[in-house]
Amino acid sequence: MEGQSVEELLAKAEQDEAEKLQRITVHKELELEFDLGNLLASDRNPPTRTALWQLPTERVEETVVARLPEPTTRLPREKPLPRPRPLTRWQQFARLKGIRPKKKTNLVWDEVSSQWRRRWGYQRARDDTKEWLIEVPGNADPLEDQFAKRIQAKKERVAKNELNRLRNLARAHKMQLPSAAGLHPTGHQSKEELGRAMQVAKVSTASVGRFQERLPKEKAPRGSGRKRKFQPLFGDFAAEKKNQLELLRVMNSKKPQLDVTRATNKQMREEDQEEAAKRRKMSQKGKRKGGRQGPGGKRKGGPPSQGGKRRGGLGGKMNSGPPGLGNKRKGGQRPGGKRRK
Repeated sequence: MEGQSVEELLAKAEQDEAEKLQRITVHKELELEFDLGNLLASDRNPPTRTALWQLPTERVEETVVARLPEPTTRLPREKPLPRPRPLTRWQQFARLKGIRPKKKTNLVWDEVSSQWRRRWGYQRARDDTKEWLIEVPGNADPLEDQFAKRIQAKKERVAKNELNRLRNLARAHKMQLPSAAGLHPTGHQSKEELGRAMQVAKVSTASVGRFQERLPKEKAPRGSGRKRKFQPLFGDFAAEKKNQLELLRVMNSKKPQLDVTRATNKQMREEDQEEAAKRRKMSQKGKRKGGRQGPGGKRKGGPPSQGGKRRGGLGGKMNSGPPGLGNKRKGGQRPGGKRRK
């Protein structure tokens, strides 16, 4: 009975295992996460141990690690690819001329100390800043401090390198560095640029150019007048109250403040302009009336002896003839001697 029961149990176990292999459903500890908007299903279950143990292994510092294969799923980047760094001015020139950089060793032999030292930087070979004695050149001032001169030259080199670095950054970002004095490095400056540079140099002192000497015929620079002074934001509350009350008094006064002289001058200018406009209009009207003689012999405007109407005078209103007659005659005498009726 015991043997039969064991066989039955083994057969039943094999049958259950076969049924599990034939099933479609998979038992997982964590359910899948679905994103229907992107048609995405995420499986957060860890990979099976059998798949990991089948990977090739290697020992790294007394630790056995698995060598992972190349990934098959392409994951998107969080940030875009970095842009290539723009070339400096020297790199552009070297690429244009075909100059290739030569690699140099970092260590060189120092004959003074008889040892290998760095080529640049701290404790470098042939470091002239550590010398305690400097020979004075023949064409130099014997009283000049050569140590201070060497330190100043080094500061100038450092400042020049920093300026070149800033220029490279500005060129990379497509920006233009303005010059402090407004001069171009080409050497061809205009009169305005030289004047602007001189003005900037004069006001660059501690007193803002107040005690700078001027040339005999030099004009005063623009914008050097008295500057506006503003009241402080905090502090003198009595003066602020007084100013506000004075402003309210002027706004609420019944009689507005009037500058009589200014108003009178304005009224006189307006009257002169109106009178000038009337004279101009009358002169244009007179020019339009005087012109070519019509077919009837009448002519408007012009001198009274040429057949035009004339008001005033001795003879009253006349069309033609001498101005001394007292009657009114129509028409005039033609060249043929006949009078028109």
